[in-house]
Amino acid sequence: MPEIPLVPVHWHFPAHPAFVRRARHAVAESLPHELRPHLGDDLNLLTSELVTNAIRHGTCREDEDLIELVLWPADGHYWLAVSDPGTGKPALAHPDADSENGRGLLLVDHLATAWTVRPRPTRGTSVVAGLSFRQGG
Repeated sequence: MPEIPLVPVHWHFPAHPAFVRRARHAVAESLPHELRPHLGDDLNLLTSELVTNAIRHGTCREDEDLIELVLWPADGHYWLAVSDPGTGKPALAHPDADSENGRGLLLVDHLATAWTVRPRPTRGTSVVAGLSFRQGG
């Protein structure tokens, strides 16, 4: 009989900067205790960057738009998908030393084992990033 996978954890948060902290906390609390020393800090940082980017670039009406997060283990990784209703495709930027913005996806690219941007089937965009279970030891 095949091993039954864990059911992904799923959240919706209002598209407001005040909810970045709540999203980070929710994701951190969902990570199994034994993985927190190895993945917790990087997963917190990924959550902050992806949720912040979704709010800044993928929403237009804070009162109505929601950010969706999904966290699940698969293929030796913990995967985090952050989705917003926007139609833009996030891309790596290469800001100069004086730029105050534009480094979020560079950080994601550095931390994640793999990441991608996917259009949603109905409306919006998802950024999916994975961290290896074995990361950090």
